[in-house]
Amino acid sequence: MVEIKDIQVNQSCFHCGDALLSSDYRYDDHDFCCLGCQTVYQILHDNNLKSYYRYNQHPGKSNKGEIANLAYLDEPVIADKLIDFKGEQITIVTFYIPVIHCSSCIWLLENLYKINPNLLSSQVDFMKKQASITFKHQDLSLRNLVALLISIGYEPKVTLQDIVKEGKKANSNPLIAKIAVAGFCFGNSMMLSFPEYFGLASFEKSYSLFFGYANLLFAIPVLCYSASDYFKSAFLSIRQKRLNLDVPLALGIFILFVRTAYDVITQSGAGFADTLCSLVFFILIGKWIQEKTYHHISFERDYRSYFPVAVTTIVDGKEKAIQLADLQVGDRILVRNNEIIPADALLLNGEACIDFSFVTGESKPVAKTLGEVIYAGGRQTAKAIELEVVKSVSQSYLTRLWNNENYKHYDKPFQTFIGYISKYFTIVLLLIAVSATVFWMIDQDGNKAWGAFTAVLIIACPCALALSSPFTLAAALSVFDRNKFYAKNAATVEQMATVDTVVFDKTGTISSPMVNGIAFEGFLTAEEKRLVYSSCRNSSHPLSREIVKWMEDIEAVPVNSYQESVGEGSVTHIGRAIVKIGSARFVGASKTIGEESHVFVAINGEVKGCFSMEQSWRPGLSGVIHNLKKYDLHLISGDNDHKKDVLKDLFPPTAQLMFNQSPLNKLEIINLIQENGRHICMLGDGLNDAGALKAAALGIAVSDDINNFSPGCDAILDGASFEKLPQFFDFSKDVVRVIHLSFGISLFYNVIGLSFAVQGEMSPLFAAILMPISTVTIISFTSLLTHWYAKRRGL
Repeated sequence: MVEIKDIQVNQSCFHCGDALLSSDYRYDDHDFCCLGCQTVYQILHDNNLKSYYRYNQHPGKSNKGEIANLAYLDEPVIADKLIDFKGEQITIVTFYIPVIHCSSCIWLLENLYKINPNLLSSQVDFMKKQASITFKHQDLSLRNLVALLISIGYEPKVTLQDIVKEGKKANSNPLIAKIAVAGFCFGNSMMLSFPEYFGLASFEKSYSLFFGYANLLFAIPVLCYSASDYFKSAFLSIRQKRLNLDVPLALGIFILFVRTAYDVITQSGAGFADTLCSLVFFILIGKWIQEKTYHHISFERDYRSYFPVAVTTIVDGKEKAIQLADLQVGDRILVRNNEIIPADALLLNGEACIDFSFVTGESKPVAKTLGEVIYAGGRQTAKAIELEVVKSVSQSYLTRLWNNENYKHYDKPFQTFIGYISKYFTIVLLLIAVSATVFWMIDQDGNKAWGAFTAVLIIACPCALALSSPFTLAAALSVFDRNKFYAKNAATVEQMATVDTVVFDKTGTISSPMVNGIAFEGFLTAEEKRLVYSSCRNSSHPLSREIVKWMEDIEAVPVNSYQESVGEGSVTHIGRAIVKIGSARFVGASKTIGEESHVFVAINGEVKGCFSMEQSWRPGLSGVIHNLKKYDLHLISGDNDHKKDVLKDLFPPTAQLMFNQSPLNKLEIINLIQENGRHICMLGDGLNDAGALKAAALGIAVSDDINNFSPGCDAILDGASFEKLPQFFDFSKDVVRVIHLSFGISLFYNVIGLSFAVQGEMSPLFAAILMPISTVTIISFTSLLTHWYAKRRGL
């Protein structure tokens, strides 16, 4: 007797979607293609994570492959090269996971903590297919973490090469392939549509049916492959009960295909396949240009321009400042109090007390011992330390710190123009389409009702609007980048345009970190000079740096401990000596009257005198203040008011000039002003102003030659471009004006198209001409006008 095996035809694996050849694997009333897929489902089922399957049908990846040998991950040398950060209890690692492809993947990977409690958090970058995972390394090893990811179908690509570069390399092909498919179909459908445009001759009429079906075939891969991302985005937007610009875009593409299929199959017309292909081709080209532009000017731009900071290296016992980009593995560097560790490095000298709040969100300083690795992103809170670089600078890691959710203590809600418009665009578009349909149905003309409904959705597709903002902002960011103003993201440009109040810090912001002259009023012995020099050497404050330069021939002595009070001064223990350097109040000296800045020195409780400095203003300060008088201007300084009379002449009479303000006072003042409905831009040096920069609607850190990178700011302004600050503000308003004008042009084209569409008499030739013309017009208009405004502003 022949054994009959039950073959399941036209069925697929519930997890990965592969065809089922047998029913050997079944669990919870679902069929699976292999034991691997069944195991993944069981894991998700047992951990109440079955919502994974709600977002997409068959979201998983087949698990029939062999499990890789992961023993190499137990080697500390290899593991250390893969991780981003390792503290006493937690480790942060970033994996490139090629199989990330949909919203279910994001949902599952960001809910890993439900599977294993030792996984604290995970964040997914969908575009790069990367997952940054924080876990307790004492209870979960790196090997077991990778094994867990493999067990649920998300095997990471473990490589010692730069993860970001690998991710970009792997992710650059899909978009290019989609453009290639759309371009190929666009060219061929346009060629087949020419006879229809110019009137079919008797010879061509015999091929009209063939032309129609050929065009329909060309439209299918464009719809299903090239435009797939827009449908996914629209679906997610609707699921989240909000409407983004991809909703009407996806709707227009879909209706174009439906109308084309209807016209071709019923032989009632030639359809709109060429318009569909051209639309998708152009918006993908726009997306590709935007990505290429952002690659140059956004977070991932070369850190040589993105972080205008310097690193102090020690060569042959001498200190030398170099660019961050020139830092090499093996270099010996000096990191002062309040400075960021720029790269993973070994502690060679000094007591490290590192604040890793930028990385982990925990503000408790962590002590490090000699020979221990200190990870990039930590901030030294004690005396200066000497380190040896063991891993090259990663701009990806530093830029990720800027966007770290752990450091976003202040919520800055901001609605971009496109975000605002997209909420209403779809609703208005559907109202017009339904109204036209109802009108023709009342007139009992079903053909015109169908024609009007589809034509409205086709012609009013917001392709031009979808391109106007990205192209404009991309061009604007390139202008800012060229002029050494580095915005965190495109929304920062629009946010800058809404500012109505500008608040300045003084030292290091409107005053130059360089001093014109310096002298010591008092007397210091040779030994006391070494004590003062050794104390100031630990500080990153501009005035301390100037004192070090002035006393450069003095040899430093070992420091026992160093503590700096922000905005006040520092206390240094050197042997039996206690050195206090800072304000008169801080060291216990009586105040003196003078025009210069004063830094007082007290050793073992005895005031030895003060450094008298004539600090110059930044070049063009008076012009900057004059050109910003249309804003509500204020000054909040931690210094004394000895320059008050000079500043009163510079600032308008309505400006508030506040002195002797602590960092906490600055933060409270910013919050108080914003409670009155003002949009504040705070400019500070990133040292004493971190809280105020974060709290302000727009925080700009002014940087010169010190490592004052602050994750709390929204932009970094190179001190050399301070004179251009008014032009930057004016240009941001010009950029928003361009976006509004381009929207007006897009609306103009839509009104023209809709006037024909609502009549149900829109021809394919009309759509094929109008939509590409509107797209090309918008792209050209935004790019040319943005650069014209930049030239007009002298940028």
